[in-house]
Amino acid sequence: MHDTALPLLELGAVFFGLGILGRLSWKIGISPIPLYLLGGLAFGQGGLIPLEGIEPFTQVASEIGVVLLLFLLGLEYSAGELVTGLRRSWAAGLIDIVLNATPGALAGWMLGWGPVGTLAMAGVTYISSSGIVAKVLRDLGRLGNRETPVVLSMLVFEDLAMAVYLPVLTALLTGVSLLGGLGAVGISLLTVTLVLILALRFGKYVSAVVYSSDPEVFLLRVLGAALLVAGIASQLQVSAAVGAFLLGIAISGSTATTASRMLEPLRDLFAAIFFVVFGFNTDPSAIPPVLVAALLLALVSTATKVATGWFAAGMQNVRRMGRARAGAALVARGEFSIVIAGLVVSSGDVTGDLAALSTAYVLLMAMIGPIVARAVEPVAQRFIQHRAPVRA
Repeated sequence: MHDTALPLLELGAVFFGLGILGRLSWKIGISPIPLYLLGGLAFGQGGLIPLEGIEPFTQVASEIGVVLLLFLLGLEYSAGELVTGLRRSWAAGLIDIVLNATPGALAGWMLGWGPVGTLAMAGVTYISSSGIVAKVLRDLGRLGNRETPVVLSMLVFEDLAMAVYLPVLTALLTGVSLLGGLGAVGISLLTVTLVLILALRFGKYVSAVVYSSDPEVFLLRVLGAALLVAGIASQLQVSAAVGAFLLGIAISGSTATTASRMLEPLRDLFAAIFFVVFGFNTDPSAIPPVLVAALLLALVSTATKVATGWFAAGMQNVRRMGRARAGAALVARGEFSIVIAGLVVSSGDVTGDLAALSTAYVLLMAMIGPIVARAVEPVAQRFIQHRAPVRA
């Protein structure tokens, strides 16, 4: 029994500390995400008081946090809305790739990290953090905004692009043949297609399978289904978050409403752990040497992501304020970027500076993203009023 004393003490301190930080964030009027990240940074590896007894639990819990964030986001939308959004946003998705992969690719090339390092950094700066964006949209009460379906379409497009990108990158790192890499890509795309067909044609049956009039049974079924689908998707080289999101859109009607209400507390708990764990895994001493480069990369990629969201929302005839909110919502980078950097560094093909730069960059973007998303409305309002023509 004594072996559990330290983990329980540390876990209790983490939960209580998160409660204090969450309360503080709303007092000062910002999202709690930056404070969660800084808290993790202070008590992770190289921090003030490293917490090492809870790592097995927090690693799994952080993955559950991302899955639940995207699963509940999927419950807000139907499969038809998703497919329509993807059809309308494919052009914006291609522009997203060009605008936001280019800064990272140029950085990798200028630092002399070769083709693999260049490809890896392109992925790091390209993809927004689905987990952070989902929480920011909910925290700011924007799930019902007109631009939100555009933002979600862009996130899904990016995650689907990762279904192609990650197998290719992994194949290059492991020396797998081109045929093997293409086979992995094919499996990823086939999995996503099958899940979409399931959501479109058999959504009511999925809802019936997970539903139960008994709250306990219903909670176990819906949570188990979300984790099962996420795990299967991850095993098939598709993002676990994408799998959870697609399952969410397959569930509809009163089943979706009840699932959202029951899972919201669990989502908030595990999502908070996800952001703390991100900070835990960052060594503060690795940040100063690459901070200037990370700041420059953050400034450039913030501008390119805002431009992407502005363009994507404009294609759907969203007004200028909504376009600004869409661009700001997409700024944050997070879990995928760290996964990409970890794959490359663990292979030994690229210097460890790539991990340091990626970590510093993602930490900055994870903190900048929620702040920009909140601040964009007053800034854009002043800009729009200044540009508006004066009436006689």
